[in-house]
Amino acid sequence: MSRIAYVAGQYPLVSLTFIQREIAALRDLGLDVITCSMRRTSPDQHPGEAEKAEAAATFHVIEAMKRPATFFAAQGSALRHPGRYFSALRLAWATRAPGMKAALYQLAYFFEATVLARHALREGVTHFHAHFTTGAATVAMLASDLTGRPYSFTLHGPADFLEPYRWKIGEKAARARFVATISHYARSQLMFHTDPKHWDRLHIVHCGVPPERYAGEGARADGETRLVFVGRFAPVKGLRLLIEAMSRLADDLPDLTLTLVGDGEDRAVIEAAAKPLGDRVRFTGYLSQDAVAKELKSADIAVLPSFAEGVPVFLMEALASGTPVIATQVAGVGELVEDGKSGRLVPPGDIDSLTDAIRTLAADPAARRAMGATGRARVVDDFDIRIEAARLATLFEGAAPDIRPVPHSAL
Repeated sequence: MSRIAYVAGQYPLVSLTFIQREIAALRDLGLDVITCSMRRTSPDQHPGEAEKAEAAATFHVIEAMKRPATFFAAQGSALRHPGRYFSALRLAWATRAPGMKAALYQLAYFFEATVLARHALREGVTHFHAHFTTGAATVAMLASDLTGRPYSFTLHGPADFLEPYRWKIGEKAARARFVATISHYARSQLMFHTDPKHWDRLHIVHCGVPPERYAGEGARADGETRLVFVGRFAPVKGLRLLIEAMSRLADDLPDLTLTLVGDGEDRAVIEAAAKPLGDRVRFTGYLSQDAVAKELKSADIAVLPSFAEGVPVFLMEALASGTPVIATQVAGVGELVEDGKSGRLVPPGDIDSLTDAIRTLAADPAARRAMGATGRARVVDDFDIRIEAARLATLFEGAAPDIRPVPHSAL
């Protein structure tokens, strides 16, 4: 049986629960998956028992590398195959970004790869897989070169496309056994950076959710219209616009409330902006997956006014809850949300359109119910994590000719 090492910069993270779900779904299909994280995540990233268990079972590369005995043992292990060792070192140098700092980072990635490679060989790993195209994917690529085991990665966007030349995404795709992209949009952007002879290894595997977790009704207060946001508190999420929209609607919609689930570097700014709204804006901090599901089932509208996104898992969770969404029309969002059918799509950065969309849906419970039902059906049909994991399993088990791989027969 193949044994797959999932490689991440930090794992588990509350903002990346889709990776944890994907791993769990692959294990349910019978695949043997171990997890490797460059850095150890802090306890606040483990709000539930599942996160705590994953953190405890994860191998932490940099932590291991800092132990001299482990570091030198990794070099000795790798140098048993000097051809591979120096091939990987040349690859690290050839794929560095310009500048001395970038070269030093690349050297660090090489040594991290030697530690990962030793661990992988000891654990019987047959395949490396990374999410995103940055440092963890570099380490996975180098570990693949050191061990002769294949690697692959999942490309999300938009962060993957901010510095495509620095991270050599075309070279990474050319060397990968396959690349799983989360949308047609993401695949097309990678095609732009990849030689056409490699396009046949670029596939589409959605992130997904377990729809049954979000089934059923939540507790609601009569006469209250609840908005909810789940995610990182970062400028890219557009939360400042959402608070501004709430302020504009305060007089006309006195029963409109907003729950913000999450945390991040922009929290102090958002709290200050929301202060005049008093208890109409509630901050929960990070929540477990079950607690997030409870919040979504109790909401009337989910709002994500981001300036850039891939295909947000938060929107999948909301739609699976039967909650209509208001989101910005960026990247692959339109491949999930149908404007006027499962929610509303508005131009990014357009406060007037965002405010109008909230006002319109808040005033129309019947439309919200219809949109919620349509959205849930969409998630069940095309964003069920078990089916998407089975597509990924097909790729792990061998070549797949289809852009959307057929789900593995183990499903």
